[in-house]
This record gives sequence, C-alpha cells and structure tokens, in this order.
Amino acid sequence: MPSLPHSPAAERNKEPILARLLAILGSHGAALEIASGTGQHTVWFAAALPGWTWQPTDFDPDTVPLIAERIAQSGVGNVLPPLQLDVTQQQWPLTSTFDAIFCANMLHIAPWQACAGLMAGAARHLVPGGLLVTYGPYFEREVPTAPSNLAFDESLKARDPSWGIRQLDDVVAEAARNGLALTQRHAMPANNLLLVFTLAGRQPQA
Repeated sequence: MPSLPHSPAAERNKEPILARLLAILGSHGAALEIASGTGQHTVWFAAALPGWTWQPTDFDPDTVPLIAERIAQSGVGNVLPPLQLDVTQQQWPLTSTFDAIFCANMLHIAPWQACAGLMAGAARHLVPGGLLVTYGPYFEREVPTAPSNLAFDESLKARDPSWGIRQLDDVVAEAARNGLALTQRHAMPANNLLLVFTLAGRQPQA
C-alpha cells in the first residue's frame, strides 16, 4: 500500500469533532466536506456515521487522488469519489444539495474570499434548514485570545498576508449575508471552536 500524507492535527481532533457531529447530525443524510486535506476526517466520520453519504473535496487537484486512495484503503462504502473544488468559484462542480456541509481548518489558511465563497456556496448547496459546520480557531471580541493563537496568527500572516485567524463577528456577518445564522458555538480542544450555521428552515438538534 502506498504511504499517504498524515496530519497529526486531524488525528488529534477527529474524535472530539465526531462527538459533536453525532450530537448535531441526524441518523442519515448527505454531507459535503470542504477542504478534506488528507481525507482522515472523511473516512473517520463516514465509518462512524454509516447512514450518511459523504462527498469529500479539496482545492488542491494533486490531493484528490490521495484522498481517493485513503478511502479505498479504509474500506468505507458511503463516501463518493473526491472532487477538486475551489470555494471562491461561483459554480461548484456539484449536481446535488446536501443536508450538511463540514469545513475544518480552512478559513485561516486561505484569503478572506474563501470565507465569502464558502458562505455563498453553502447557501446554494444546502437544503432548506441544512447545516454548515466549521471548525478551527477564531478571534472573539469579548473573549481573551490564547497566546498560542496569537502566535499562530502571526505565523500565518508571515507565510501569506492574506491568511490569518478570522474575527468571529466577521464570519457571522458574512454568513448572515447569505441567509445562514450561527445557531451553535462549541469550545473545542486547543483553543478551537466548532460552529454550526443553519440555513433558514429548521433549528439544529441541541
């Protein structure tokens, strides 16, 4: 078997994220994953949520076949072939709608246009009442920032000035412009947040 890229961060956070998804999502549905990366989250969530069909995607076309290989090695049968997807494009290469969209650790490692594109695309491709779930670090105006997140933000901007940890208020405002409301906020390990945005139609489970 070929060696596949491995993300220690994805390995660490997959269990706490899954615990939240099990409480948020219903027993079955269709989910779109944005910025699937190594595919570790994809196969982990698919195995634990067999009633859900998962559509992985990634911006990097070279990553797509590696995700496909990880899916094949995992043996999970409820994952569709991965697609290359640029969230900033007005047309996504999708022909269906989804009950949920999941996106981890993208907003801070991309220009702001990626956040705008994610929210606009979610509004187009979620069913009414569908959920957009994001995971990663955010700055909150009324919450002290962890020194590790300040240092991380500086390192991101040193790599690319258009990158950086986003202000939660700005992300919420961009979501609202596209008909998505922040309905859940969960503090997660390592100073991250899991956020649930709901497209008008229904409230997520508690």
